[in-house]
Amino acid sequence: MNADALAALEERLGWKFKDRALLKCALTAPSCRMDRPDEQDNQRLEFLGDAVFGVLTAEALYKAWPEEQEGALTVRRVHIVSGTALAAVAEGLRIGEVLRRNQNAQPLAKGAKILADAMEALMGAVWLDGGIDAAKKVFGKLNLPVEGKLDEWRENPKGHLQILAQSRSRGRSPAYELVSRTGPAHAPIFTVRVAAPPLGEAIGNAGSLKQAEQAAAAALLERLSNAGEDVSIRAASARTCETSKV
Repeated sequence: MNADALAALEERLGWKFKDRALLKCALTAPSCRMDRPDEQDNQRLEFLGDAVFGVLTAEALYKAWPEEQEGALTVRRVHIVSGTALAAVAEGLRIGEVLRRNQNAQPLAKGAKILADAMEALMGAVWLDGGIDAAKKVFGKLNLPVEGKLDEWRENPKGHLQILAQSRSRGRSPAYELVSRTGPAHAPIFTVRVAAPPLGEAIGNAGSLKQAEQAAAAALLERLSNAGEDVSIRAASARTCETSKV
């Protein structure tokens, strides 16, 4: 690995490693072992870094949103440390330029999972190299949208509808039903109905079953929102707390 490139990454990351071996391991993707089977890849560090991101994000959100309950905070945490979000952070740090892969690897696609994995591995390496203070320093420099506005249900309509439905029906989850599958085999159209008493029902269409379920959930949430219902996670969490006291 080019020492100057590693030093530049440390500058962008906001942490200079005492143990460079940790940094190199964090930047060694599993595919690298196809050419160099004796190399240690970054999967163990990724495992650790995932937990580090989880606890630091939870702490930051707990402090930033004192009025929000567990449900809303969970949605925010999932959004902030999702694979897509961490891949974007990795792209901003230009991790792809120094990531070690197999010799015949194709150019990295935008938002590639391997970048999110490397970002988690780097955070795990920082933790091992400098402890919680180092991890907090790096976490703070990543400018994750801890205090940002979250368009909650459009990020994950199916998950959001589940939280909302359970708050209204003592833990009962929405039910999804495949209504039909039409179109040619190479381009099918799935139609799904979601039923979430007492909120109602809605239909969604998409090119995969999973996407059709998301579309159905989004359609029901949009209908409720247009009717003046408060479909925010905050409202659902507050209602759940009230119900639990009964």
